[in-house]
Amino acid sequence: METYACKKCGMSVNATCGKCGIPLKNGHITLEDGTKVQVSKCPSCEGKIKSPLCCGEDMSCAL
Repeated sequence: METYACKKCGMSVNATCGKCGIPLKNGHITLEDGTKVQVSKCPSCEGKIKSPLCCGEDMSCAL
């Protein structure tokens, strides 16, 4: 099962933490101006990255 999928073209990816080898979970961070940004984060080491993009939009996660 893919971790993230593009709603427009169907491209999908599996995302795991390179440090822990654990699948990343979908999450959000809130910037100082109140804007929410979708991120992928490791449930073990708490590392996070900006969620992947495809077709110019954030890919959706499997919840």
